[in-house]
Amino acid sequence: MSKREQSGPKVTRTASSVLRDPGASKTAKSLAGSALAQAGTTKQSSSATARTAGKALNDGRTSASTRSLAGSVLTQKPKK
Repeated sequence: MSKREQSGPKVTRTASSVLRDPGASKTAKSLAGSALAQAGTTKQSSSATARTAGKALNDGRTSASTRSLAGSVLTQKPKK
């Protein structure tokens, strides 16, 4: 059986600050919402959210907080 990942306290704090930041990008806010939704639950990332996270990680202009959220979201993606 596969291990169920959850967003930890550090990721949820980062997600919360991104959602409160009026200058945060749409991508960052989307990833933050997904990470917060997965905190304390066994919910998993959707394929669309995983694609968004992958694109954010491949973009060299992505901020450290967005990269952290993207990594968390990808960790919680269902296995193939």
